[in-house]
Amino acid sequence: MASAISAGPTPPAAAPSSVEWHQRPPNPKNPVVFFDVTIGSIPAGRIKMELFADVVPKTAENFRQFCTGEYRKSAIPQGYKGCQFHRVIKDFMIQGGDFVKGDGSGCISIYGTKFDDENFIAKHTGPGLLSMANSGANSNGSQFFLTCAKCEWLDNKHVVFGRVLGDGLLVLRKIENVATGPNNRPKLACVISECGEISVTIVSGKERLHIQESSGHLSHDGDRGVAMLERWRDVCA
Repeated sequence: MASAISAGPTPPAAAPSSVEWHQRPPNPKNPVVFFDVTIGSIPAGRIKMELFADVVPKTAENFRQFCTGEYRKSAIPQGYKGCQFHRVIKDFMIQGGDFVKGDGSGCISIYGTKFDDENFIAKHTGPGLLSMANSGANSNGSQFFLTCAKCEWLDNKHVVFGRVLGDGLLVLRKIENVATGPNNRPKLACVISECGEISVTIVSGKERLHIQESSGHLSHDGDRGVAMLERWRDVCA
């Protein structure tokens, strides 16, 4: 990823899609991950995202492991916790994921430095889609962006691999509306304060909610778990 400008999508050309990927019914077998976001150190809310593991399993797994902290270097978790959204363009997208250098020039993946474009089946059909930032063909790493609108000119150039669920879109809008300075960097730090994976399993005939945070903390059951399970059902309904 060459620079803070070239390491991501560039604004417009066209190619319509028959599937509205931002409104696609959730696949309960797909992973659901989350970002807790602060703006200027003030909590802004949680973004929950379904990863399209049924369409792009390799790309989805790369992102999932950076959410949970499962990927490690020298026994140290590598991932999105503490990472900033370093590039925000209103009515277009918000970009983050450079926990290596923080400015859009860093590149790392769970497969090495970079990995190839998996496929371009999913399209940029509307707001809230999760897509890989890159510096050209087959240069995917940890950087990603979330769309704020339909961006069809990015189809077949950037790999779409997930979407925002439920009211997470409101948090995206908060970030989108933060004032920016040079290189479209937000003037208030927009930080992923916590991240992880949310999953539901069946144990002895009962559903159990699991929240795997990047710190390695696993919570389940209890009032908090039940409440979050209900929210998870609402989001995926």
